[in-house]
Amino acid sequence: MQPTPNHQLDRTTFNAIPIPAFVVNGDVQILDLNDAATQLCGQDLNMVFRIRGGEVLGCLHSMDVSGGCGRGEACRTCVIRTSVVSCLKWQAVRRHKVNLQLAHGLIVKDFQVLVTVSPLPNGVEKLALLMVEDITEFFTLRSPLHICMKCKKIRDDKQSWTDVETYLHEDAGVDISLGMCPTCVEKYSEFH
Repeated sequence: MQPTPNHQLDRTTFNAIPIPAFVVNGDVQILDLNDAATQLCGQDLNMVFRIRGGEVLGCLHSMDVSGGCGRGEACRTCVIRTSVVSCLKWQAVRRHKVNLQLAHGLIVKDFQVLVTVSPLPNGVEKLALLMVEDITEFFTLRSPLHICMKCKKIRDDKQSWTDVETYLHEDAGVDISLGMCPTCVEKYSEFH
């Protein structure tokens, strides 16, 4: 399948977007996707063309009823679906943060995502650009850290204890630069 010829989206620009982006219709059927979305889904356009977003992303509710994504009770409040419908109705950008549970095979993962939907100019069918940005790591940094009151090691999600520097480097991509505050410089006279 080829992307619909009706939308005028430059392929190079579309693929340069580092966030998974999909061109969808009012039923959230995928008509095109960028390289980041292909990596997220593990499928190219030929495999997902005109398949609804929940089925491609692995939404747990896409299998609730035989009709698939968009047909079950949970779909009535699906942030992605309601954002697309609202965007197309009002021709306005919609943005929402939401927790998604997605299944890939037998593994179910929780993701915090920022869903952005923007109308695309098109003469034939109302289309929207749907972007699904994983912001889980930002919420991980805001959640309480379990830290030992004596040695200051941090307990991670796997219940392992690690030093602060390693934890921040591995979980948040933050590197630490060590130094001393003026109080400690004064307290430890060997540094005068």
